[in-house]
Amino acid sequence: MSVSGAPIAPIVLTAAAVAAAVGGRVVEGDDGAAFDGFTTDSRRVTAGQLFIALRGDRFDGAAFVQASVAAGARGVLVPRGTPAPRAAGAVTIEVDDTLTALQDLGRYMRRLSGASVVAITGSAGKTSTKEATAEFLATRHTVFRNVGNLNNHIGLPLSLLELRSRPDVAVVELGMNHAGEISRLVELAEPDVRVWTNVGDAHLGHFGSVDAIADAKAEVLERATGSTRAVVNGDDARVMARMKGFVGHVTTFGLGGHATVRAVDVRDRGVSGTTARLVTPAGEADVSVPIPGRGPLMNVLAATGVALGYDVPLEAIVVTAARLHAASRRGEVTRLAKGVVLVDDSYNSSPAALARALDAVGSETEAVRRVAVIGEMRELGESATVLHRQSGRRAVAAGIDLLVAIGGAPAEALAEAAIDAGLDRGAVRHFTTSEEAAAVVATMLQAGDVVLVKGSRGTRTDIVADRVKAEWA
Repeated sequence: MSVSGAPIAPIVLTAAAVAAAVGGRVVEGDDGAAFDGFTTDSRRVTAGQLFIALRGDRFDGAAFVQASVAAGARGVLVPRGTPAPRAAGAVTIEVDDTLTALQDLGRYMRRLSGASVVAITGSAGKTSTKEATAEFLATRHTVFRNVGNLNNHIGLPLSLLELRSRPDVAVVELGMNHAGEISRLVELAEPDVRVWTNVGDAHLGHFGSVDAIADAKAEVLERATGSTRAVVNGDDARVMARMKGFVGHVTTFGLGGHATVRAVDVRDRGVSGTTARLVTPAGEADVSVPIPGRGPLMNVLAATGVALGYDVPLEAIVVTAARLHAASRRGEVTRLAKGVVLVDDSYNSSPAALARALDAVGSETEAVRRVAVIGEMRELGESATVLHRQSGRRAVAAGIDLLVAIGGAPAEALAEAAIDAGLDRGAVRHFTTSEEAAAVVATMLQAGDVVLVKGSRGTRTDIVADRVKAEWA
């Protein structure tokens, strides 16, 4: 807000400014024309936007230039040689490469906005940490957060273009499944604060080892200066091993006694979440996190480490933490008819994330039965069978009473491992697809059951979660 209380006017880019920022040229239309927004999807064009025509392996945005202008786009950014749209007044900006131009334009807006940028990466918990961080910061600052998980080489620059609203702080995710990707995202976002949640086995098939994953995640530390802040998981040995030589200020979070921001006296309350004593440089307070598992508690600790650096009072953090809710399909708890409780964690999965979810459901003391619907976890490479078998044993150790595995041979290995670990064969089912499993799972449930649904996106366990919601509404 301005001193007078009037809203700050958003940044407006003209065609000439865009062309200059991306090394392009206005070849058609008024170079003084201003854009009201930016998009790469011709199906979602709104009046006044600049349509950026990206090219991919299976699409060519240049083929949709005319359609985007017909839908209201004020201009188009296209590869050199693309025919200009046949529309009076439409601006055409030519560049050598539209993806590079999008990225350069996003970085230009990031700098122009004056916003402080918080960038979050990690094998698990990125989105939930982003949401908690944004909520804490919003108690004192104007905040932008990227929508969903727009965290890759296309989604991040599109998010940075939204900084034209001039927020005080922007909170964004940095995602990757190959080495080098985070390095490029850091180059674009130029984050003032870097948050590293953990290192896990997600995308193991692309890397070959967890240490290689850690090395790729460590790219979040690149291009730091003495004023850069890092908020990192002090309980994760792989994270801490890669902090040596970091030139900025480091805040650690965790459950260990050495962490800068830590939780002590932690009490697990099953699907109701956790409570703990929060210990920070700003003081101590009791905190309640109403999302199942210790993973969400760790996310809150990371968000606290960020927020304290932006002068958010500890009291505001504690009050806001108690009101947090899980992001869509990331541990959402829905209480259904006859005491059935659904924990919908179907957005994605990895062995480490699954273990935390199983432990959370296993700690639920009020359940009649603890049910786990586990979808096959993808991108694990040659380790897939071994890791699925470990997950089957972990389910039994967590106290799961009824297990449904969905997917191919790795999921079948998970089911067999659970039986080998002591779960009765009659309490274990295997289905090839989520469509096959959905109707059966809904009929298997009984009053008072707590059911976890979790799997990689490709396994589509969300189909099971939705069927359970419909049948037990």
